[in-house]
Amino acid sequence: MSVAGLRVRRPGPLFLVVGLAGFMTTLDNTVVTVALPSIQRDLDARLTALEWVATGYILTFAGLMLAGGRLADVHGHRRVLLAGLGTFTAASLGAGLATSVGALVAARLVQGAGAALILPATLAVLAGREERQRSMGVAVWMASGAAALALGPVVGGYLSQHAHWSWVFLINVPLGAAVMALAAVAVPPSRGDGRDLDVAGVVTSVVFLAAGTFALIHGGEHGFGSPAVVVALLACAGGGAAFAVAERRARDPMVDVRLFAVRSFTGGVVAQVLWGLGVNGVFFYTAIFLQGVLGFTPTDSGLAFVPLALLVVLVTPLAPAVERRLGAGRTVAAGLVLVALGMALAATLQAGDGWGRLLPAVCAIGVGSALTMPLGSAVLGAVPEARAGVAGGVFSVSREISGLFGIAVVGVIVHAASGFAAGYAVGLLVAAGLVLVGALVSLVTLP
Repeated sequence: MSVAGLRVRRPGPLFLVVGLAGFMTTLDNTVVTVALPSIQRDLDARLTALEWVATGYILTFAGLMLAGGRLADVHGHRRVLLAGLGTFTAASLGAGLATSVGALVAARLVQGAGAALILPATLAVLAGREERQRSMGVAVWMASGAAALALGPVVGGYLSQHAHWSWVFLINVPLGAAVMALAAVAVPPSRGDGRDLDVAGVVTSVVFLAAGTFALIHGGEHGFGSPAVVVALLACAGGGAAFAVAERRARDPMVDVRLFAVRSFTGGVVAQVLWGLGVNGVFFYTAIFLQGVLGFTPTDSGLAFVPLALLVVLVTPLAPAVERRLGAGRTVAAGLVLVALGMALAATLQAGDGWGRLLPAVCAIGVGSALTMPLGSAVLGAVPEARAGVAGGVFSVSREISGLFGIAVVGVIVHAASGFAAGYAVGLLVAAGLVLVGALVSLVTLP
């Protein structure tokens, strides 16, 4: 069988590229957090520098993702995917070999830039597949991201405890090289769409997203009234206004506003945002709750997320079959209701509770998250293939920004409460309410 025939008839290698690329880029969101104390000791780093080690990746990742999607449409999806994988892998090597905190922060910023090219391109390469293959490919992409989000602290903790913190980054080098080699064969080449890059749109979108990301990250830690955060919020507002003006005047706008007139595109993005608001707040504050309130060890608190990740991986292959039977809207809505139920169960946990009370909540969130997989397929299926890169960028950045926003929202509630446990419970219930709104949006907008 020819290579071209392999691409058409056997999508397995393509799905493997999509899954591994999504796993790598999402894992680096959380894998470094547990290793920060070791990095601080070895590199004699100050707390502010450590914050940049953790958040610098997220800043460039979210800030450049929309531009990455546009570049994929202009220059070809495979070409940009390979460029992103090469950048990410080289930066991971630099981070692992860093001997100063400044070098490590710089490498993390470049890592995020590489990831911003990878993630939209991985979605875009699925856009031209027939509907069933596209649904399965997007399901693999979303499952790999959810599993990486849950497993990041476990992997980071194990490597920093039993090897060295540098392996948190060096593990990406052989994996990245393998994915690049596989992508060169499994991802079909695509030509650019021939339109202009829309430089004004790219620049203003980067300012808008990067400033907004910075404000969400540091506002939750230092307060939204701190001078740096206020400046970032003003830059975000100015960048957003400039982006809107630039897109209105551009001959070939980066983000065609007509995309949002397509009900399933807008509904899928909104539902994804509401899922991210809830689930990411749970991930962030549950680890603190398990150790500080329930008395779990750091290892046990990391292992608590493993059942969630396993259920996402195991249930995801079933999601396309459920979608074909019930439709995307009902499947996603059922998943979001399960996620909200899991959050409500977690909100009832109290000091002295153990695994018996925790596991039902974790399992409900895992199964429910797996059933939201049709969201990505619905968004990609609603746009022309020539716009798939930007559509993937919009969908990816909505997931990233909503996660940061969810952490900030739950954080405000937690800090305003009389105690952490009470604030955590209220924050979970608020997040569950937002997820239920996402279920309603899915029913109304998705096919």
